[in-house]
Amino acid sequence: MDFVLKLHGEWRWLVMLAGAIAAVKFGIGWLRGVQFKGMDRGLMAAFTGLLDLNLVLGLILLFGLEGGLVRFRVEHAATMALAVAVAHLSAIWRRSDDSAEKFRNNLILIIAAAVLIAIGVTRLRGGWVF
Repeated sequence: MDFVLKLHGEWRWLVMLAGAIAAVKFGIGWLRGVQFKGMDRGLMAAFTGLLDLNLVLGLILLFGLEGGLVRFRVEHAATMALAVAVAHLSAIWRRSDDSAEKFRNNLILIIAAAVLIAIGVTRLRGGWVF
């Protein structure tokens, strides 16, 4: 379980890196009024995919670590599950033809998910870095 715990803890940096890259790209795309393309869909898919994998690792830890389902772990898991759900809301306008709407809404979702992730990690560890 130590390996899974370490992987889960370090994986968040990949999640946040993908989120930061996507947020910058979406912000620029929204401000410049460019077309939402396959790479943009891929960036959002990468962000949500990395989040999904980290959620699975977290659930393995939640039910596999000694100490049981203590309050702070359950709160962390619930906050992270909410962050994943928020990121997946991008599917709502997947078929929209309005690129500005896609860029804006995906940017908002990434920011909201990042805030939830920061709250969840801080709640669990008392700080962002461990």
